[in-house]
Amino acid sequence: MSRIDASQYKKTKIIATIGPASEEKIEALLKAGVNGVRLNFSHNRHSWHADVMRRVRETAHKLKRSVAIIQDLQGPKIRIGTVPEMLSVAAGDTLEFAVEGKASSGQIPIQYDFTGEVKKGERLLLRDGQVTTEIVSVKAGVVKARVLSGGKFGSQHGINLPDTLIEGSKLTEKDLADVKFGLKQDIDYIALSFIHTAEDVERLRTIIKKSKRNVRIISKIETAPAVENLHEIIEASDAVMIARGDLATETSPELVPIVGRQIIRICREKKRPVIMATQMLESMTTNLQPTRAEANDVSTAVSLGVDAVMLSGETATGTFPVETVQMMKRIILSTEEFLGETHQLGTAHKLTAAHSAQDAVSLAAITLANHVGAKLILAETLTGSTALSISSMRPNAAIIMASPDERVCNQIAIVWGGKSFQVPKGRLIHAEVLAEFRKRGALEVGDIVVSAFGTHVGVAGKTDTVRLLVA
Repeated sequence: MSRIDASQYKKTKIIATIGPASEEKIEALLKAGVNGVRLNFSHNRHSWHADVMRRVRETAHKLKRSVAIIQDLQGPKIRIGTVPEMLSVAAGDTLEFAVEGKASSGQIPIQYDFTGEVKKGERLLLRDGQVTTEIVSVKAGVVKARVLSGGKFGSQHGINLPDTLIEGSKLTEKDLADVKFGLKQDIDYIALSFIHTAEDVERLRTIIKKSKRNVRIISKIETAPAVENLHEIIEASDAVMIARGDLATETSPELVPIVGRQIIRICREKKRPVIMATQMLESMTTNLQPTRAEANDVSTAVSLGVDAVMLSGETATGTFPVETVQMMKRIILSTEEFLGETHQLGTAHKLTAAHSAQDAVSLAAITLANHVGAKLILAETLTGSTALSISSMRPNAAIIMASPDERVCNQIAIVWGGKSFQVPKGRLIHAEVLAEFRKRGALEVGDIVVSAFGTHVGVAGKTDTVRLLVA
């Protein structure tokens, strides 16, 4: 096992999407710095996903690593059906859309029936907004639209309806089948796409509870209604993803950085992990080097305090999946080193009546760690709540998040701050952790560690003690 000082652990985590380019490179990806893997259920069969999950777990156990597995649902992603060839349209052209199977010659087939929910005057965007149209009429299952800005589109290209509120559950028949499959597998999170309100999150929560599985929900913020309901959605979620691609199309590009900052702030306040996604190192899909703007984008996300940054096509279908992760890790470590040197990594916290006793204990642990120059903060946690509380305050010291629950260890693997570590139940957790990290070379004899834990063994959310330890 490689020896690395605990102070050099990266605090911002990396999530990589597994696809054809990376399914045979799982071990290399984990060694390069991946903390969570995303499986995009818009693509591939259940058997393929099951095989990838199995290999991720086997590899993680081999490397003695905790890794989060994320099932990303397709959601009501509206797409063009099958058309014979790429279509080219110009401003002023008129297009007609109808449900696939019912579309007649000259009409454009659509995979999801939105014809009963759109209205005259609303925008209909094609191919991630490259083609803009305005709906001029809706009649008898046919939507007629006038092209405002032209371009090309074809089979499977996406459709966005930024002005339309699609009512009802956002879980399609495909989503429900995928959730049923996922809950029988070894997943840690389900990412919910195209949500509008907190009720969408609760619908999925009800299904998960009925399965009696400890699976958490990541809400993807990518629609205009979701932006209007940020506080309620984040409160109802276990984690949040800033899905910048569809968010830019559904709102406007200039709002995405502002909305992203709002989401990060609210997530920090509510102790919800937050993931920055979409086109972070897009050019590395085909190039060995990112653009300067992409490197700056990753660095900015780290500076803003996100828990994790996510790679999509870069690792799923790109030419250089492992090299992309290595580059992302270098950018993260470089930025975090600068932030640490300039004392901008953590932020001062002022506790209010709304904060819990656990928050007060977490702040005490961080304050003590700062005063004594502790190399590690050991968060002994049953459900992960202690780790989330300490992490939300962004301490300078690395955090070891120790839990006897393997599922919890995997789930907190994408939480900002350090490493998750599975331990046996008992009162001597700190002794085992110190011994293991001395063995790894992360600690030296004499290094100081601050431990936060609860004296009520087996009771979640009852952290009440801070202890000073010497390795």
